[in-house]
Amino acid sequence: MKVNPVNQVEPSSQYVTFLIDDLFFGIDVLDVQEVLRYQPMTRVPLAPDAIEGLINLRGQIVTAVDMRRRLKLSPRAAGTMPINAVIRTAEGPVSLLVDEIADVVEVEACDFELTPANVNPAARELMHGIYKLKDRLLLILDTKKTVDLA
Repeated sequence: MKVNPVNQVEPSSQYVTFLIDDLFFGIDVLDVQEVLRYQPMTRVPLAPDAIEGLINLRGQIVTAVDMRRRLKLSPRAAGTMPINAVIRTAEGPVSLLVDEIADVVEVEACDFELTPANVNPAARELMHGIYKLKDRLLLILDTKKTVDLA
């Protein structure tokens, strides 16, 4: 916890972090249900391009969103399998297919900044903002916007 100039305590936040291409994203730890290795997918005809398919998560059908496609990035290298970051949404769990899971990072609210204009436009529209870490930017993903494919 840090104390701001008005002596009010600002809460710190924890984010589950992951990589997609060279972008370092974070999702509030409370929004993440679980992280799984790649699961077999059932394709969904006529689904939006970002939908990779459906996975069966212990009897529950979960939509899998390919974050590379969602962010308009190049496809994964052949033979490279994504990781499922299953998040909680109002409509139920959704799997975000990411390249690599990193650590849980704790940041201070006073270090939060609005998304800079030079961030990839496809990523910028899905973000709340950023935190400047020692060696990189942590891009905070807005999960509601991310799963809204309409």
